[in-house]
Amino acid sequence: MTVKSLLTEFYKENELPENGGVNNDKFEIRMFGINLKLPNPKFRKDIIHIHDIEHILNKCDVSWKGEAFIGGWELSTGFWKHFPVCLISIVSTGYSFWLHPKAVYKGFKKGLNDIGIIDLKISKADLMKMEHEELLKITKREKHVEMGFFQWIQFVLWILICQVSFLFPFLAIGLIWILTRYNYFNL
Repeated sequence: MTVKSLLTEFYKENELPENGGVNNDKFEIRMFGINLKLPNPKFRKDIIHIHDIEHILNKCDVSWKGEAFIGGWELSTGFWKHFPVCLISIVSTGYSFWLHPKAVYKGFKKGLNDIGIIDLKISKADLMKMEHEELLKITKREKHVEMGFFQWIQFVLWILICQVSFLFPFLAIGLIWILTRYNYFNL
């Protein structure tokens, strides 16, 4: 089956907009029980198909557990090298780690032995024509990597980065509240 066929099926099964919402000006994400409508910038629109194909490649749905796995997988495959879209992944991994830490870990561990789809540098048109089995083959690393000491250090550092990124707005608001509460600004 082609990636395009699988992607169309994935969107229907997960009740997502056609083409992953690439034509929409906003996208929705549910955090803390609240549906947030966020801007859908060009950099996200340009690669949303890649993120969605990652879900297919790893057999993950779009629940927070699935997103947690993909977040861990993206960290270990080097998705973080692709700024600014990596910020969305880092922040969502920070949130999903609170909900499904095992899924983030399992995704990170699996990603150590995979090549990220974004790093294949395949055009969207060619990716859509590709057979699923071919994509599975070209995303596997030749050399198998186990979770050793260095990989654990990487994982812990990435989780810390994700947590700081996710919690930064809350920490900033809390600090401002404390400083104004105790009249630090002499207002």
